[in-house]
Amino acid sequence: MIKKLNRRQMLASLGALGVGAVELARSPALARTRPRRDKLNLAVVGCGGQGEENLSKVSGENIVALCDVDQERAAEAFKRYPKARHFRDYRKMFDAMHGQIDAVVVSIPDHMHAPVSLAAMELGKHVYCEKPLTWGIDEVRRMARLAKEKRLATQMGTQGMAHDRSRAGVEVIQSGVLGNVTELHVWTDRALKWWPQGIDRPKSTAPIPKRLDWDLWLGVAPFRPYSAGYCPFVWRGWKDFGTGAVGDMGIHNAAMPFRALELGTPSSADLIETSGLKAESFPAWSRLKVQFPARAGRGEITLYWYDGGKKPSADLIGGRKVADNGAIVVGTKGTLYSVEWTGGDWFLLPEERFRDYRPPKASLPRAPGESHHEEWLQACRGGPAAFCRFDGFAAELTETMLVANLALRLGQKISWDADKMETHGSPEAAPYIKRGYRTGW
Repeated sequence: MIKKLNRRQMLASLGALGVGAVELARSPALARTRPRRDKLNLAVVGCGGQGEENLSKVSGENIVALCDVDQERAAEAFKRYPKARHFRDYRKMFDAMHGQIDAVVVSIPDHMHAPVSLAAMELGKHVYCEKPLTWGIDEVRRMARLAKEKRLATQMGTQGMAHDRSRAGVEVIQSGVLGNVTELHVWTDRALKWWPQGIDRPKSTAPIPKRLDWDLWLGVAPFRPYSAGYCPFVWRGWKDFGTGAVGDMGIHNAAMPFRALELGTPSSADLIETSGLKAESFPAWSRLKVQFPARAGRGEITLYWYDGGKKPSADLIGGRKVADNGAIVVGTKGTLYSVEWTGGDWFLLPEERFRDYRPPKASLPRAPGESHHEEWLQACRGGPAAFCRFDGFAAELTETMLVANLALRLGQKISWDADKMETHGSPEAAPYIKRGYRTGW
């Protein structure tokens, strides 16, 4: 009797023979594949919350598969797309439909970004993944490497960078009008009033709702009993699942100046002040100092991070009101103040010096219709690479925020060796650099 193998079993068998899933994935023909149909066949993993928003942005394509571990949060999406096949387990979805899917949208908790995205890319699927790109630093490198090797169209959900004015801000900073940039201040009101942080693990447990597959929701994370304090949405503050305010909003608020200054990866991250460290969750608020070494064309730059309602001094922007979210780029000749998380609402200070200033001619591509998703969809069809693709900006920005989080996780200064992907003198950081997955994952 001949035993039929599913996709995962086939790849495992090839690995045992020395062929390997990665080598199979490197097939030039597979890497160059672009759908010839007018509409892409899309699978969406995570259909509630941000997943519902992302689904609305790609609704003009063929939605062929929907996957969510929470049937209640996915109910509306399942109802809206009755012809799509519905799944709870993304692995079963790929087993059943890998030949029918062109691209995948990933909108789930941080700790599962990499497992789902890597599985999709191994099968040659283009991927849109929410920010931050991954939970761990090793996962960042793997995501970037695989996307590049297989020449896939990828985009991280840094939606503010699709705004024309965000890209114009990059051009202004790079024009040199600010002089030598020495400091970057980035802040957010998260987690304050958004989700709890600075708390201990719940002591009580509750029955798992019938709508939720708790084991699938945990995925690669260590097992723990279910509590309503973990999901939905509030997972962001828990160290096993989310990346806190730094991972959630650092990706947004720092994006435009990070790209403009070409910061790359940091050399160190230090904890300046915090509300207090907890084993299970990130602090209620914190202040960090992240150092970037000099690169061609610029000197060292220090990034100061503030969250949980902490903000930089108003003196940096001439006494003006400091917004709830934003970034301040400090140069020797002037300052750029970027208001709120989109990066698109910025102005130069002091006003009298820049009253007659005219921005440089556009040199960066503009997103089609200021749509982050449409830019990715066009890349999937063989168009120009998306602005926030994995193998470049997205990976470097995510890695920076995860290095900053090492200082929060350990409560000490971290010296980062990007080449070796390790810390100097902090071996206890290893599990957060390369995470061990739960048995069976």
